[in-house]
Amino acid sequence: MRAPRITIIACLTLLGVATLGRSGIARSSDTPATGPAARTAPCQEAIVNPVSGYAECVLPRGAPVDPPPPRPPAVTLAVFDFELEDVRPAALLLGEVNDHRASMEKVSSEARRVLGHSGRYVLIDPNMAGAVPDGAASLRDCNGCEAGMALQLGAEQALVGVVKLVTQTDYYVLVQIRNARTGEVLDQQGANFAGGPEGWASGVRMLLEHQVLASADAP
Repeated sequence: MRAPRITIIACLTLLGVATLGRSGIARSSDTPATGPAARTAPCQEAIVNPVSGYAECVLPRGAPVDPPPPRPPAVTLAVFDFELEDVRPAALLLGEVNDHRASMEKVSSEARRVLGHSGRYVLIDPNMAGAVPDGAASLRDCNGCEAGMALQLGAEQALVGVVKLVTQTDYYVLVQIRNARTGEVLDQQGANFAGGPEGWASGVRMLLEHQVLASADAP
């Protein structure tokens, strides 16, 4: 009688093991790792989505992108008309004088367009300012008098620009920005360019975009 009883118990034991195997109970080898979650790789390359207007990471794709630091509030700026300084030998020795008023008007207009569209400045009309002080041939020679003129207009800063003719085809552009209240020079940038009067406005635009506005972006 004992032999059959042992057989039945053994069969029930085998049946229970088989049932547990089919029930889907996780084995030790199937248990997912419970360690700390993997850290997201930092973004190495991002683009601005033209539809949403937000930055999206493309390398590695989908990684979070740190938002850019907030820009400082726009500054009120009086952009005075650019001045022409002719230091060519023909002008100094031979008295050769050319009428470049139309070209200089384009220069001043392009400078105001670039600065106004940058979002950094709120432009103040400088034509409301008073005359250049007596004894000064121009703003570039008035020892910072443009600062006081800009302050009277309610501007925080004043910009004076010069196109200096060096040769018939070479010119130098200088831009200087002062604190209207203190007269302190906040930024001064210059660059050499090649070309005739038709290219002066382009040279001024390049200087403003690649040096003046770029220096404002620098940390």
